[in-house]
Amino acid sequence: MASPPQTARSERTREALRRAAMVRFLAQGVEETSAEQIARDAGVSLRTFYRHFGSKHDLLFADYDAGLHWFRRALADRPDGEPVIESVQAAIFAFPYDVDAVTQIASLRADELDPSRIVRHMREVQSDFAHAVRDHLEHRSDDPGNEALAITVTARCVAAAVFAGMEVWMQREERSLADLAELCRTALTSIADGLPVR
Repeated sequence: MASPPQTARSERTREALRRAAMVRFLAQGVEETSAEQIARDAGVSLRTFYRHFGSKHDLLFADYDAGLHWFRRALADRPDGEPVIESVQAAIFAFPYDVDAVTQIASLRADELDPSRIVRHMREVQSDFAHAVRDHLEHRSDDPGNEALAITVTARCVAAAVFAGMEVWMQREERSLADLAELCRTALTSIADGLPVR
């Protein structure tokens, strides 16, 4: 399904700002990078920058926001009869981004931001992730109204498992996406037998 022109343009602008910020952040650090530099590198005005992001620090989480759109699309492409754990794992592990850049951004977040800010944002992203899983399960269900509690519990358990793996990964000194994938796989496997919706 094609995006409306305004949405597609907005997504392109956000992506240009995200990429420009990551190049600057990795080259000179977060605190030494200004919103003006990021906007200039992305070819937009400072006003446009602030239309899309509240601060330069918000760009350290832009990969999650973009990832949720991608995750929803990847889930929608999974077969209807597939168990939810397999669908979620396949969607997560079909990650389309530059592996090295993601690992570097995770390190920047850990090094540059107050841990409470990271936790707060991760909780928001976990909630959005759970909603994506819930929407996927509702779409597959013959009677989502009667299964509302089971669907919601399953979605939240799946999200909690994935983000528990991510939390453990963030606490490690050395990080690789292969390690993150294994932690998520292990966390999801550990809850697979007890889920009310499969």
